[in-house]
Amino acid sequence: MVNPSIRLLITTFLIATCAGSACAAATFDTVKTNFHPSDTQLLDRHGELLHRLRTDATVRRGQWVALADVSPALRTALVLSEDKRFYAHSGVDWQAASAAAWANLWNNKTRGASTITMQLAGLLDDDLKASGSGRSVVQKIGQTMSAQSLERSWRKDQILEAYLNLVPFRGELVGIDALSQTLFGKAAHGLDLREAALAAALVRAPNAKQAQVVQRACGVLKTMDAQADCDGLDLLTTAALQRRDFDPSAGIAPHVARLLAKGTATNVTTITTSLRAPLQRFAVQTLQQQLRELQGRHVEDGAVLVLDNTSGEVLAWVGSSGDLSAAAQVDGVTALRQPGSTLKPFLYAEAIAERRITAASLLEDAPTHIPTAGGLYIPQNYDHQFKGWVSARTALGASLNVPAVRTLVMVSPDAFHQQLRGLGLPLKESGGYYGYSLALGSAEVSLLHLTNAYRALANGGRFSPTSFTPHAKPPFQPALDPRAAFIVGDMLADPLARARTFGPDSILGTRFWTAVKTGTSKDMRDNWAVGYSQAYTVGVWVGNASGAPMWDVSGTTGAAPVWAAVMRFLHARQPSRAPAAPPGVVQQAVQFGGTEAARSEWFIAGTEQNQFAMQSIASTAGNTGAGGLNNVKITNPANGTIVALDPDIPPSHQRLNFSADGSGLRWWLDGKPLAQGNATQWLPWPGRHVVQIRNAAGRVLDEIRLEVRGAGVRAAAR
Repeated sequence: MVNPSIRLLITTFLIATCAGSACAAATFDTVKTNFHPSDTQLLDRHGELLHRLRTDATVRRGQWVALADVSPALRTALVLSEDKRFYAHSGVDWQAASAAAWANLWNNKTRGASTITMQLAGLLDDDLKASGSGRSVVQKIGQTMSAQSLERSWRKDQILEAYLNLVPFRGELVGIDALSQTLFGKAAHGLDLREAALAAALVRAPNAKQAQVVQRACGVLKTMDAQADCDGLDLLTTAALQRRDFDPSAGIAPHVARLLAKGTATNVTTITTSLRAPLQRFAVQTLQQQLRELQGRHVEDGAVLVLDNTSGEVLAWVGSSGDLSAAAQVDGVTALRQPGSTLKPFLYAEAIAERRITAASLLEDAPTHIPTAGGLYIPQNYDHQFKGWVSARTALGASLNVPAVRTLVMVSPDAFHQQLRGLGLPLKESGGYYGYSLALGSAEVSLLHLTNAYRALANGGRFSPTSFTPHAKPPFQPALDPRAAFIVGDMLADPLARARTFGPDSILGTRFWTAVKTGTSKDMRDNWAVGYSQAYTVGVWVGNASGAPMWDVSGTTGAAPVWAAVMRFLHARQPSRAPAAPPGVVQQAVQFGGTEAARSEWFIAGTEQNQFAMQSIASTAGNTGAGGLNNVKITNPANGTIVALDPDIPPSHQRLNFSADGSGLRWWLDGKPLAQGNATQWLPWPGRHVVQIRNAAGRVLDEIRLEVRGAGVRAAAR
């Protein structure tokens, strides 16, 4: 026991020394509130943890851990190691203090007597923190007074809880959560006896050499259990000090976490989003499963975005395929890619709104040569077959490229460009820069902007920005004629319109109402499936973050299966019904004179008609049949043609039609025999080529030169 007179003398001295100083301690609730983890937690709309992202590089702190959630073994080890009389003293262990003073008097060296409360006081007050040479006498006195103040206002369990969360361990680690997760790969409640002894040893000497840590841990272990065996403790220590299981990023929404953390104040460590955790998990798993099935086709990346039609809330955001990707940090939702045919619905909507066409108007799907500044632009179709005269409904549903380019000629690239920007697509260049290839998706857009543009279709042509805020109320602005938006949505929902290209039982068909479009970019570098139901808009991109082309992967085999699966998940218990026709839209029975089956069609009021037919006009170019040199001529393609291979078509499926007038003709390509007759087809590949017509003697009768651009058979065979 300490002599009462000595104790009174020391106390009086301390009080006198601290007279006039601020010795009042902060409250427990204040300390806990001001605790900031080095991680930011991303929560879904219902508070479920989606992702954890490190946002403070200066220190490694985990979450605040309640004392009840700390392993009993660790609590015991810490008290026995640092403060055996913790539950008996009132902040200062006078017995330990007098023993330390006596030892210092005779041994001329300091022996620590700081209690857990005193150590906590030093952690809470910057003025009391030890320097490289330790604490000064004044700091020690202040620390003692602060500890006594803490004991008067805090409970013992609060002191121990705060200490466990604020005490520095090894290196950058602060607090028991960071220590447990980093060195042991588990939560604090799961630490066993040996792990608790090691943790307690690190409190006293955080950066000691491994041998010293093992020796001290063994002593703590023996204190807790005299029969404990220290064998293997060195191996445990070696493994723990080398482990770094506390990853800086963990969860199912890394790209959202990084995106939102950038715009969040540094003291905000929890972000609640509009995401739905079950939907996010399903989207991640579905994308990864689809990409595993496509591994043999040189594709490893993808992205999924789900939007709420009414509010614009982001319900799911999958930026990459994770471990399947060599560039998992790249966010496929915001990356710029060529959208292929997914821009066509907006083109047809503009043409319908301008009353240049109707959904029933006949467009010619036939070889066409459009003069441009760079040469002749020759669009091709997915199957390289031309359908003749088709309605606009069929042209959009079957994703025919030639009718789309013809439609853009009517609308003009500049007008279409202006409309796309109104839908939130921030195109970098002008309409004239992209030219007629804009109809086939030559501009670069992100999945985020493209999906939200489709959401505008779902909302009757009204555009609003997306949001991560739950229960958002976005301001809408008109971007499309609501009548045209309704008609195009009906066209995208029509399985019969898709059947000409995708077949009657396409994966795009759902048992509930949806409108959807696929697209594939140049050289098969990207493919897409974007569409909407009554309540949701879903966009999917599949490709390679590096920009490398895929092998024979189209929208229906790449992105569409993911889109369909996500839509089915969303509507497992929620119906989806077709939208009601807006004012100014009428329905009319139409006939097509044999080109298509009669049906009921939607029109903007004033544009309706019931008969659509075109008279076929056969070309009767002169042909004497005598094989005369003056009558022999290559009629298709024209000299100087530049062929832009369709990115929606697998290269091995494309053909270029050659035709000529005359008789007894022999086709030669690049100096080699190709075919005989007045017409033939050629499987093109990139490069400049010379096409000739020769007679039986090998004499050249006519010659043209052409260039093929895009991925060809040789590139696909790699």
